[in-house]
Amino acid sequence: MSISDMVLQFSSRVRLLPTFDHGDCCRSLGFSGASKQLLRSRRERYLRKPGFLRQSWDFHGKFGRNPSICRCQRTDSVSELLGLGGNGSLLPEITEPGKATREEVKEKRLVTNGSSAIREEAKEKVSVTNGSPLASAGFYKETTTEDEAWELLQAAVVYYCGSPVGTIAANDPTDPNILNYDQVFIRDFIPSGIAFLLKGDYDIVRNFLLHTLQLQSWEKTIDCHSPGQGLMPASFKVRTVPLDGEDGATEDVLDPDFGEAAIGRVAPVDSGLWWIILLRAYGKCSGDLSVQERVDVQTGIKMILKLCLADGFDMFPTLLVTDGSCMIDRRMGIHGHPLEIQALFYSALLCAREMLAPEDGSADLVRALNNRLIALSFHIREYYWVDMKKLNEIYRYKTEEYSYDAVNKFNIYPDQIPPWLVEWMPGRGGYLIGNLQPAHMDFRFFSLGNVWSVVSSLATREQSEAILDLIEAKWTDLVAEMPVKICYPALEGEEWRIITGSDPKNTPWSYHNGGSWPTLLWQLTVACIKMNRLEVAAKAVEVAERRISRDRWPEYYDTKKGRLVGKQARLHQTWSIAGILVAKLLLRNPQAAKMLTCEEDAELVSAFYCMLDANPKRKRGRRRASKSYIV
Repeated sequence: MSISDMVLQFSSRVRLLPTFDHGDCCRSLGFSGASKQLLRSRRERYLRKPGFLRQSWDFHGKFGRNPSICRCQRTDSVSELLGLGGNGSLLPEITEPGKATREEVKEKRLVTNGSSAIREEAKEKVSVTNGSPLASAGFYKETTTEDEAWELLQAAVVYYCGSPVGTIAANDPTDPNILNYDQVFIRDFIPSGIAFLLKGDYDIVRNFLLHTLQLQSWEKTIDCHSPGQGLMPASFKVRTVPLDGEDGATEDVLDPDFGEAAIGRVAPVDSGLWWIILLRAYGKCSGDLSVQERVDVQTGIKMILKLCLADGFDMFPTLLVTDGSCMIDRRMGIHGHPLEIQALFYSALLCAREMLAPEDGSADLVRALNNRLIALSFHIREYYWVDMKKLNEIYRYKTEEYSYDAVNKFNIYPDQIPPWLVEWMPGRGGYLIGNLQPAHMDFRFFSLGNVWSVVSSLATREQSEAILDLIEAKWTDLVAEMPVKICYPALEGEEWRIITGSDPKNTPWSYHNGGSWPTLLWQLTVACIKMNRLEVAAKAVEVAERRISRDRWPEYYDTKKGRLVGKQARLHQTWSIAGILVAKLLLRNPQAAKMLTCEEDAELVSAFYCMLDANPKRKRGRRRASKSYIV
């Protein structure tokens, strides 16, 4: 029996205890005008709830590098902040039905000081049921691959003033040309941060959130021009510099990069969106809401929102960005309104709405946020979605329509439908296209944008199921011998030369042009858990584990099936390591994925169907919303 079959069998029997979730509390407060004191009292009530297992997950230990000595004071630990006597974890308890007791599970989860010897001792104390499918499949016990991954992840940790603040992008021992891979990238740290949260090591995530927030206010100038306030850096580096006038004394300084030194000089639009998503995940997993309640953090959230919600010339609710402003950070023809940015934007808006403290000064911002959520969800679900039915509609579009009631609103020419798509699209399934602009639809399948649309509920439930159906149907194209294709298909021939500018790194089926990226496993896993399709994620993890350790954890893989290690791929790539760890940890504890997922808001659903009824293209007789919305 394969691992995926075992996970499917086990998932129907496992009993999961409820997790700490303050989302409903925050949402209710956001519209009631309640005070911060009420928020704190509700948090304390949640902390006192029975059924939560407080564990000692002090995973600090030896993080690989000696911290630099300086005169800065070490950040207080989360445990001290919460007053929980050295831990403070609120991770849910998982038991095998009728087998392991609470104390056995607690002993199994006990990890002290990051020591391998103590981890092994804790494992030996726990009697895992021999008949458990997860135990026999290796998901319930740590494997040698996981042990190696944790050691590599710890070795990648960066210190600032004696405290861990992030992980470097790669720690490749074979490549002397470091470039900027020795820096802490915001987007790259997200899977590392989630892995540490799942292990109960909250301090590194808290430090990362607060120190990157400080960098938000730094002056940033490119050729005498300064971007808008609220922009988060793409990355930062910890430098140790000598103190003036003191022999031998040094101090640590943070050196951020907002795109001034990046290849192509592109602004990292996704950094601030990922920061908000990680901030919410930290609060949900640790139970420490004091971080998101801080005045400086609330101000940081608002600055990011104001930058994203600023008025401009665009006619659409989607964010308009340049090429290379997200994970695909080189020229790949994604300028305009790429799906990845829209999915992260939607997710960040929902997370921010949960965390914003209710106050009079935020009323206009919350109103604008709600209006954007409604418009954005309608726009993506209605105009980005494609399946066989929609392909038939596009194929028969009339063009050059001039009216307020036009069906082909973006003047899409049917000849834009690429021949490969007609043959590739399965009868069951569909996906959200990569980009939409006037007279242009990018029909490429972008994995991150689609799976995060599932995670954030930007896609409807029916669309989310169809996206996972398509991934299963096109497994040999999107997963093959190493998950997951960043996009499909690759740009080739004249199209590659024109769109990428003949980029030698983005050759067909390499890097961002159809390469396979192991880090995308964790996002796929979260989406599968949300839709109760654990067997899909488990199958992908099983494929990756066959060779990724042997290949020394590369950044990406080349060729159509992902058979070769990327020709310019760094080894010991941190987010490849963390992506596998997070996927494994979440499959072992699916309930923990709730810190990343967003459920569909009832008011947004009502408003969406109200707008759908008003669309001249369809009349479905849906019940109209009781409220009116400004879009």
